[in-house]
Amino acid sequence: MATSTAAARREEARSAYDAFLKECPTGQLLARISDKWVGLIVSALGEADDRSMRYSDLGRRIPGVSQKMLTQTLRSLERDGLVTRHVTPTVPVRVDYRLTDLGASLGCLLSSVKDWAENHFDEVSTHRDTYDRAAAAS
Repeated sequence: MATSTAAARREEARSAYDAFLKECPTGQLLARISDKWVGLIVSALGEADDRSMRYSDLGRRIPGVSQKMLTQTLRSLERDGLVTRHVTPTVPVRVDYRLTDLGASLGCLLSSVKDWAENHFDEVSTHRDTYDRAAAAS
């Protein structure tokens, strides 16, 4: 077994989770949480009155999400520990989703990004129009 210096061990630990490195697993996590459905689902759950929502309520709250994408995204969020799923055995079965503490910590960040997009869309749209006109003129 090879030994390494303390400085080498510190450098290895520092770069263990460097998202800019191709092989870093945090890149996969960043890809997951940057998905538009993840952002909308986490934001919707974070804004819910009691922090939980039924599957059907989520589907209605998030325009354009298919049942397949909603199911897949909720499963991946549950797998990552961001969402919990609670099944109530009634007729029909009631399924509620709730953010975990980990999910709520992400929800704060994603809600800020959502708010930024809502507050700055007009400005971004103006810049896009200016850029497109300049590109078309050249």
